[in-house]
Amino acid sequence: MNITQVAEKTGLSAKTIRFYEEKSLITPPARSENGYRHYQPAHLEELTLLKQAREVGFTLKECRKLLELFRNPRRHSADIKAATLNKISEIEKTITELNLIRDSLLSLVASCPGDDNAKCPIIDHLVGHHVD
Repeated sequence: MNITQVAEKTGLSAKTIRFYEEKSLITPPARSENGYRHYQPAHLEELTLLKQAREVGFTLKECRKLLELFRNPRRHSADIKAATLNKISEIEKTITELNLIRDSLLSLVASCPGDDNAKCPIIDHLVGHHVD
């Protein structure tokens, strides 16, 4: 398969596929004399794993580890589960932080009359003029 066919099958752009190759995330594809890449079915699996893992929030570093596990026939599902649970924990922490930010912003919005006056409690807060 050429890169265009792989892009169509995986839903990734050719640019993204080349990026993953450049970062040594995927197994290097064979090249013909004219330099064109030739992909095998294993490349589709690696690229699909990358796409799906990125879609659920895994970083490139985490994807590299997942790919190492994928390629290792002696892998333990416990290692993959641990990585996934760790990602869930990170996501839950981010959600908590985002909820705190949202609550802070909602509080600021509630304090602002939103009228035609120049005085704005939101700006006052953001520049450090906290009005109690």
